[in-house]
Amino acid sequence: SLRVRAAAPAAPRRSMKVSCAAVADNRILNFSAGPAMLPMDVLETAQKDLVSWNGTGMSVMEMSHRSKEFMSIAAKAETDLRTLLEIPDNYKVLFVQGGASTQFSAIPLNLVGPDDTIDVVVTGSWSKKAVDEFGKYCKTNVAWNGKEGKFTDIAPVSEWNVSKESKYVVFCANETIQGVEFKDEPKLEGKTLIADVSSNFLSKPIDVKKYGVIYGGVQKNIGPAGMAILIVREDLLGAARADCPVMLDWKTAADNDSMYNTPPCFTWYICGLVFAKLLAEGGLKAKQEYNEAKSKLIYDTIEASNGFYICPTKPGVRSCMNVPFTMKDSALEAVFIKEAAGLEMVQLKGHRSVGGMRASIYNAMPREGCEKLAAFMKEFQAKNE
Repeated sequence: SLRVRAAAPAAPRRSMKVSCAAVADNRILNFSAGPAMLPMDVLETAQKDLVSWNGTGMSVMEMSHRSKEFMSIAAKAETDLRTLLEIPDNYKVLFVQGGASTQFSAIPLNLVGPDDTIDVVVTGSWSKKAVDEFGKYCKTNVAWNGKEGKFTDIAPVSEWNVSKESKYVVFCANETIQGVEFKDEPKLEGKTLIADVSSNFLSKPIDVKKYGVIYGGVQKNIGPAGMAILIVREDLLGAARADCPVMLDWKTAADNDSMYNTPPCFTWYICGLVFAKLLAEGGLKAKQEYNEAKSKLIYDTIEASNGFYICPTKPGVRSCMNVPFTMKDSALEAVFIKEAAGLEMVQLKGHRSVGGMRASIYNAMPREGCEKLAAFMKEFQAKNE
């Protein structure tokens, strides 16, 4: 059963003015790890078209997924995504239900038998969940595990213990909870790479041809919750186990243009708006530079605090999307989170498994939002040191 508690009275909001044209006057800065901020112009377009998309007299939420109207939305979304990521023709793009976690089951069911081995690099909570689920369907080998170092670093490939018999190496490109990110694709001869890109999807370019499978939930950088996007090399389709559920068989989705059953149409539509916006703004290289500059504002503030703030992750693997940090005096953390909320900066509490704070600064978080957070961090330190 769901128990509903009365919300505590909201803290009075003080003014801490930062020029923030990218955020409307009635909008807060949402540092949530997901679902997360969406671009204002995307929301406004969706709002404008909510009741009658393109003058059709119906909402996207009301359209048949097989109507010419929705088929045009879906086709443009795929075309724009292919352009953004320069996806080769021998890869299928699949828009599927269930989020990335569903793919933890789908990956072994599509690619290996019960006696086959999948290598997994465990760099944090999500890759740990993946290897646990894989283990229900096949053998697994943990090629490297960052647990001993509390998931604050990623070892070089030369230190990984990759099994000789495995064909596939799975890793999480960006760990949302621990805030560690692969800065380059691992180079492994004779192995097919599979990457969970849920929390840095479209934050930077990806060299798709270096992978067999790329997959990610959309609710952080791309759209509302309820869908995952897969990019699958065609030679990896059609080998699902006989007992693979039809909805988890990638070939089912590929053969039916991701419409074997009714897809999450509205989520797909919002994703398409985001793809078009990214293209109009110069593509993923421009977005990468913007995101690196945003995250640097916060990391530099932490490094300049003389230990008042602490970022546990090693500098070479610090995420541009999720910035975890703690305080020398942990008793101040709850005060920090409360005061930040009073300044319209919310969802800064760290994940329950690690504590502290976490600023998730996905594509839709404007630079001005990071400037405002950095300014508040300096102000808070000055008051409490």
